[in-house]
Amino acid sequence: MIRRFVPVYLITGFIESGKTTLGLTILGNERFTNGGKTLVICCEDGEAEWDAKSLEKNNGVLVMLDSSEELNSKLLADLENEHKPSCVIMEYNSMWGLEKLDTLILPRLWDWAQVVTTADGTTFENYMANMRKLLTDPMKTADMITINRCGPDFNKSSWRKQLRAMNNAATIFFENLDGTVDDGIRDEDLPYDMKAETIQIAEDQFGIFYVDSMDHPERYDGKKVRLVGQAWKRPGFPKGFYYFARNAMTCCSNDIAPCGWVCKGERTPDNKTYFTLTARCKMVQSPDGQVALMLNELNAERAKTPREELVSFVNL
Repeated sequence: MIRRFVPVYLITGFIESGKTTLGLTILGNERFTNGGKTLVICCEDGEAEWDAKSLEKNNGVLVMLDSSEELNSKLLADLENEHKPSCVIMEYNSMWGLEKLDTLILPRLWDWAQVVTTADGTTFENYMANMRKLLTDPMKTADMITINRCGPDFNKSSWRKQLRAMNNAATIFFENLDGTVDDGIRDEDLPYDMKAETIQIAEDQFGIFYVDSMDHPERYDGKKVRLVGQAWKRPGFPKGFYYFARNAMTCCSNDIAPCGWVCKGERTPDNKTYFTLTARCKMVQSPDGQVALMLNELNAERAKTPREELVSFVNL
């Protein structure tokens, strides 16, 4: 059997910041592990443990390292030859320094898939004030930042702004004490006025509105919005409905597709003409239980082509 790319998931953060708990979640999800053997490289002991039962159940093998000197390119090559994993999870001790990782030569099939940094919400402000560099260095290059153990009164919006200032590309999540997860974005954090009678969505804010309406359709339910887009035809749409959207580069230059919302209105689908739509937002539920935002056309006027025709997805 030909082995394919082996994803390496790097989890960094202070001790007892939730690294092992996140690693166990990855270990138990075949979407990450590809259903094969998972090699877990653990660089420190925390409150949670890589227990034998979880490892056996999910075909995982654990390698514990006691010092930074043990982590080197030869070790990784030896582990590759011995275990031939389909996935690697590395729980990294941030006190060893991120520059240590730059010295590693990964085995041929291995490649960094995602870098996640965790932090404890109950100590976040104290560490930011007294140990800022140690806390934030791993966050500056992370693909995802997760702040866990967040209470109902924690100032997640303010924390998000601090994190975004140091890393404008990472996905940021807050895990609450009740097990729910949110992005910490409040109405005040959005670039448009959520309190206006008609919310004006500028051309360069289309992507922000799109992403936020997907994540928080309830935020816009019943509100009136005004923005520029096109009417796209969609198979199966009955008369009086169209797809109000703009083209977006979803992952690469060869993957361009329209992103938008189902809209109830009288426009004839024509994805070459831009118009300014004023619409009332309505939160609807599909037969499979999915909740989404739908637009009800109130007014439509011909508009100029946007300066940038492709939508940009800017992180908040």
